[in-house]
Amino acid sequence: MFSSKKKEAMPSSSSKKSILPSTSHSLNTIVNGTVIEGTIKSESDIRVDGVIKGSLNCNAKVIIGPTGFIEGEVRCQNAVIEGKFEGTLQVTELLNVRETAQVLGDVRTNKLIVQSGAVFSVACQMGASKGSNMDSKSANSIVKKATEKVGQAS
Repeated sequence: MFSSKKKEAMPSSSSKKSILPSTSHSLNTIVNGTVIEGTIKSESDIRVDGVIKGSLNCNAKVIIGPTGFIEGEVRCQNAVIEGKFEGTLQVTELLNVRETAQVLGDVRTNKLIVQSGAVFSVACQMGASKGSNMDSKSANSIVKKATEKVGQAS
């Protein structure tokens, strides 16, 4: 009698699993005034309004806010940059560089958006496969032309 009530009151392992996916879309935040040095690994989105010096491996989206700065290496699925980035950036899907951004270093991404006004001084490789035939000079030429077209349309 009592043992069956205890079993009902305790959550089953299957109900615990149903709770975990809802937290997979959480947002980690590094606020303005915070400085982190070292290696960060995250399964969820991360927003940086402070400073990271080191490496960041994220299996989701990285957002560098207007006051954010990352110096080092970043590997992520998607990225939005409004602040400053210096180093090596590898984005498996979409990199969105906003008009307030400053990006310096090496970039590898599948898709790229660079808004007019952004500073984008990088060696860039684009394409879904690692064995892409496009060299960084060709990619930079394409990015420059696209940026000029966006500037002319404004």
